[in-house]
Amino acid sequence: MNNDFSSGSVRRHIISQAIPLTIAQLVQILYNITDRVYIGHIPGSSGLALTGIGLIFPIVTLVTAFTTLFGMGGGSLCSIARGAGKRERAERIMTNTFIMICISAVILTAVCYIFKRPVLYALGASDATYGYADEYLSVYLIGTIFTMISVGMNWFINAQGFAKMGMVTVLCGAILNIVLDPLFIFVFDMGVRGAAVATVISQFASMAWVLLFLFGKKTDLRMRKEYIIPDVRIIKDIISLGIAGFIMNGTNCLVQVVCNVVLSGYGDIYIGIMTVINSIREIAQLPVSGVSNGAQPVLGYNYGANCPSRVKSGIKFSMFLGSALSVAFWILVMLFPKQFMMPFTSDTQMLEMGEHSMRIYYCAFFTMALQFGGQSTFTSLGMAKPAIFFSLFRKAILVVPLTFALPHLFGLGVNGVFAAEPISNVIGGTACFTTMMIIVWRKLTKMERKEQLCAGRNIYVSDSSM
Repeated sequence: MNNDFSSGSVRRHIISQAIPLTIAQLVQILYNITDRVYIGHIPGSSGLALTGIGLIFPIVTLVTAFTTLFGMGGGSLCSIARGAGKRERAERIMTNTFIMICISAVILTAVCYIFKRPVLYALGASDATYGYADEYLSVYLIGTIFTMISVGMNWFINAQGFAKMGMVTVLCGAILNIVLDPLFIFVFDMGVRGAAVATVISQFASMAWVLLFLFGKKTDLRMRKEYIIPDVRIIKDIISLGIAGFIMNGTNCLVQVVCNVVLSGYGDIYIGIMTVINSIREIAQLPVSGVSNGAQPVLGYNYGANCPSRVKSGIKFSMFLGSALSVAFWILVMLFPKQFMMPFTSDTQMLEMGEHSMRIYYCAFFTMALQFGGQSTFTSLGMAKPAIFFSLFRKAILVVPLTFALPHLFGLGVNGVFAAEPISNVIGGTACFTTMMIIVWRKLTKMERKEQLCAGRNIYVSDSSM
C-alpha cells in the first residue's frame, strides 16, 4: 500500500485519517476516563479517591510529554521523508524513535518510584488523599514502558496512512480496560489499586499489537536492526519537531501542578472538581485534536512532495472543520455542565459546586481550535521554532501566572483559578493562529510562484524545441 497523499482529494485524505484517529484517541482517553468514572463511585470514599487520582495527573502528563517528544516528532519527520521518497531515512527515523522511547520510559519509571512520596505531597496531597494516590501510582508506573511504546510508535502506523490499524491499536486495550476495571475494583475488591492493575494489563495489550504490526508483513516501513544504534543527527531532528508537543504537554503538567497547589488552599474538593473538569476537557478537545492530527501526515507529505496548493487547501479545511466541532461542544457544555459531571462523581456537593466552575472554565473553549490548528500546522511543516514558542506562550507565559494572580484580584478567589484557562485560550489561540497564517501562507505562496515559474520555463523550452 503506497498511501500517496499527493494525489486525490485533500479533504478526503484528511477525513479518512481524522475519523479513525479520533476514534483511536477517544479509546485511548478511555484508559484513564474509565478509571475515574469507576473510582468516583467507590462507596465511602466521599470524593477523596477521585481527588487522589487527580493528584497524579501531572505525572501521567509528564509521561505523555516524553511520548509526544519522540512519537510526534518522529512521526512528523517520517511523513516528510515519505513524501520526499526517502524510504531509508524514514525507517531510520522509526527505529531511532523506538530506541529513545524505551530509554526514556526506563528512566522515568525509576525516577518516579524513587521520589514518589515527596512529589505527591508537593503536588498538593493531604494525609487524607495521599493513600489513594500512592495505591494507584505504585501500580500504574509498571506500565510506563507499555503505554509509551503503544502511543509513541502508533504515530508511525498513522504516518504511513494505516489510520484504521492505528485505531485498532488502542481499541483492543481500551475495551479490555473497560471490562477489567469493574472486575478488579468491585468484584476482586481491590479499589483504586484494581483500577491501576486493569490499566497496566490493557496498556500491555496495546503495545503488543503495535509491535506485531510494525514487525509484520503489512507495514510499509520496518524497524531494522542495522539502524538500532542511535543516530545523533536523526535524534536531534526528531527532538526539534517533537519539542513543541513535549512543551505543550510539559506545560500542561506545570499547569496541573500549579492548579493543584493553589486549589489545595481552598479544600480537597476543588482538586476533585478540577479532576472532573480535566477529564471532560480531554473528551471536549478530542474532535479538534483528531482533525489536527489527521491533517498532519497529509500536510507533511504534500509539503515534502512540493505541493503547496494542496497544503493550503488542507490547512483551510482542517481549520474550518476543527472550529465547527469546537463550537458545537462549547454550546453543549455551557448548557449542560452538571450533566457532563455526573458520570464522574455521585458526590452531591462536588456536583453543585462544580457546575459554576465548569461554566467559567469552558466559557471560551471554542477558541481552542485556533491553538490546535496553528500548532499542528507548524509541526507538520517542520517549523519547530514557532511551534515551540506558542506551546510555551499559552501555558507557561499566560496560564501559570494567571492561576497565581487571579484569585487575589477583584475578589475572584477560587474562581480565578478556573478563569485562567479561558483567558489564555483567547489570547494564546488568536496569537498562534494569526502568526501561523502570516508565516506559513507567505512561504507556501512563494513555493507556488516558484512552481509556476518553473512550469512556464518548461513550456517555453518545449515550444522552442518544436
